[in-house]
Amino acid sequence: MDTDPGSEARTRYEIRPGVPTVETYRHLRASTGLGAKPVEAAAAGLPNTWYGVTVEHDGETVGMGRVVGDGGCFFQVVDICVLPEHQGRGLGKRIMTALTTELERRAPAGAYVSLIADGDARHLYAKFGFTETAPASVGMHRLV
Repeated sequence: MDTDPGSEARTRYEIRPGVPTVETYRHLRASTGLGAKPVEAAAAGLPNTWYGVTVEHDGETVGMGRVVGDGGCFFQVVDICVLPEHQGRGLGKRIMTALTTELERRAPAGAYVSLIADGDARHLYAKFGFTETAPASVGMHRLV
């Protein structure tokens, strides 16, 4: 449990290891513009999280972040989000700190860690050592 000794407003937030419930996961994604995933997809995917954290505030989950991957060679940081009414309090930075700390602790040397940065989020991720891959490589995606 993270009990940041900062201001009173910040100490009301706790970063906890784990993943949210399927319902909370879908709510967080939909409410933050990431887009809700189908119940079946969330139920299948969440248990396969390599490492995840939630942000708790007054008994409510208001943010999350996950690392998925094969556990050895490749990892991807996904689902970094904080409900709009809780943004601007450094919670994204606290989520990324927790995730990168665990990657550095457990992932094998040389593991490739990637993410897709939407908009200005790239500035946050750069603080954690992530660099843009273009022009050497380009992120691509496909929906099923």
